[in-house]
Amino acid sequence: MAGLRLGPLLRYVDWESGSRATVWVEASRPCTAEVRCADGASGSTPTFAVQGHHYALVVVSGLTPGSTTAYEVFLDGRRVWPPEDSRFPASTITTPAVPRPEETGPVRIAFGSCRWAAAPEQERDPIGPDALDTLAVELAADPTAVRPDVLLLLGDQVYADETSQATRRRLSARRDLNEPPGAEVADYEEYTHLYDESWRDPEVRWLLSTVPSCMIFDDHDVIDDWNTSAAWLEDMRRTPWWHERIVSGLMSYWVYQHLGNLSPDALAADPLYAAVRAAPDATEVLREHAARADADPTHTRWSYRRVFGRVRLLMVDTRAARVLGEQQRSMLDTEEARWMRDEALADPDAYDHLLIGTSLPWLLPPLIHDAESWNAALCRGERGGPDGRWARFGEKVRRASDLEHWAAFPESFNELTELLRKVAGGPDAPATVCVLSGDVHHAYIAEPHWPDPSPGATPGARIMQLTCSPVHNSIPATIRAGFRFGWSTPGRWLGRALALHGRTGAPPMRWRRTGGPWFGNQLMTLTLHGRKAALTLVQARQQPTGAQLETVLERTLTSNS
Repeated sequence: MAGLRLGPLLRYVDWESGSRATVWVEASRPCTAEVRCADGASGSTPTFAVQGHHYALVVVSGLTPGSTTAYEVFLDGRRVWPPEDSRFPASTITTPAVPRPEETGPVRIAFGSCRWAAAPEQERDPIGPDALDTLAVELAADPTAVRPDVLLLLGDQVYADETSQATRRRLSARRDLNEPPGAEVADYEEYTHLYDESWRDPEVRWLLSTVPSCMIFDDHDVIDDWNTSAAWLEDMRRTPWWHERIVSGLMSYWVYQHLGNLSPDALAADPLYAAVRAAPDATEVLREHAARADADPTHTRWSYRRVFGRVRLLMVDTRAARVLGEQQRSMLDTEEARWMRDEALADPDAYDHLLIGTSLPWLLPPLIHDAESWNAALCRGERGGPDGRWARFGEKVRRASDLEHWAAFPESFNELTELLRKVAGGPDAPATVCVLSGDVHHAYIAEPHWPDPSPGATPGARIMQLTCSPVHNSIPATIRAGFRFGWSTPGRWLGRALALHGRTGAPPMRWRRTGGPWFGNQLMTLTLHGRKAALTLVQARQQPTGAQLETVLERTLTSNS
C-alpha cells in the first residue's frame, strides 16, 4: 500500500487560463497519484522512479477561474492528504479570474532565501524562529488572512554542505564521516534526506501545499561558492567525491525543485520529462542529463519565465550558467544572456512590472561591489599578468571572502544594468523593474541613478534592487558590521581606492541604499496592482506567546494609476 512520503507541494497555478495547476508528491512505492478538488477538478498520473524513490507531478485541470477550492491527494485510490489528525486547514488551490479585471485585486509575491531546516519543536532554535514556519502558523490560525499568490524561494532551499546534527546521524549510519566529503552530503540518497528534513516540517509542509512556489538554486544547494572560478572548479574536479556530489545535486534539484517550476505545456513538450516518465527507473536518464549539464552550461536552461497577470517574472540561473575562464568571465553564457534579454524586451506593453529573480544581488554595498570588481581585475591579470602573484593573491581572496556576485563578473554587471535601463526607459516602460535577490543574510533596498543629463537618460520606470535573506539562518556580528560599513562614506572611499588599484574604472551609474539594512529571519512581499506597487518586510520574532511576524517596513513604491 502506497503512502505519502513527502508533499504535496502546490507548484504551478496557470494565470493564463485560470483552470490548471500542478501538485508535486513523493510516494513510498510505485502507484497512481491523484488530486481531487472540491469543485470537481482533478488530475492523476503514475509515479516515476529515481534511485528507489517514487515521484509524481499531477496536472490538475478543470479548475474554476477566480475561485479557491480545497483538494485531497489519493495514492492508488486511498486518501493520504490531508492526514486524519491534521491540525491545519484544508489545502487549497486559488486561481485568478480570467480575463483578470483590475477589481479582482492585487498580485502578492512573497520572497526570500537561505533556509536551514527548522529545529524540531521540542528543541530550542538558536537562530530564532523560522519565517516560513511563522507565516504558516499565522495563515493557518486566521482563515481571513491575506495569503501570498506565490512564494519565490531564491536559493539555498537546502544546505548540502552545512548539515544538521540529525542529518549527520543519518549520514554516519551509511558511511564513515571521517572520509571525504565528511558530514556533507555525498549522493542522491543523502540529498533526499535534506529535502525530507526541510519539507516534512509540519508548518512548512502545509504552507507549500496551499501557496504556489517558484524556486531557483544557489551555491549551498550544491556547495559553498559553487562555480566561483575556473581554478575553483578545477580543484573540485580533482577530488574523488565531487563528480557524485554535482551529479546528485543537479538530479535532485531537477526532481524536487525545477520540475515544479514548469507549466503543463512546458512539461508536455519536455523530452527529458517524457524519457523520465517512460523509464522503469529513470536514474541513469537523469544522471546522464546532470553530468552533461555540469560539463556544458548550454546543455540545460534552468532559468524560466512566469506570468502573473500584468506581472512578468524572469527567474535567472546565476550558478550553473556561468562562463568561468578569466578572460571570458561571465555570469551567464551567451544563450542564457540572450534568453534573459529577449524575455525582458518582448511585448513590453504586456506587463506593468518586470521582476528579475536572481539569487545573487545585482546592487551590493558600494565597498563590496568595488572589492569584487577589483578582485576580478587582479584575477584576470590586470596587475602583473594572469599568472602573476597579484592574480594568485586575488584567487585566494575571492574564495576566502565569497567575492562572486554580479560585481565579480564586470561585463555581466554592465550588461544587466544596460538591459534594465533599456526596459525602464522604453516607450512602453513598466511602472517598476525590480531585481529580487537573497544570499547575503540581510535585507535592503537599493536604487540606481544615472549622472547623464541627456534626454531619455533617466529611466521612466522605478528600478530597484530588493534583497531579502535569510528566511532561517544567522549572520555573525562582524559580518553585520562589514555590511553596514560597506554602505558608509568611508566604505565608498575605500572601495574607490580598490577600484583605482585594479584599474576597473567607474560603474555605469551610482546607487544608494533607500532602505535597510535589516537583519533577522525575514520575508519581503511585493503587492502589485495595476501600475501601483507596495513593499512589506516582516521578521519572525519570538514572543512570550510564541513566534510572530512583526512588520518592519511598509512602503509605497509607486502610486500612479
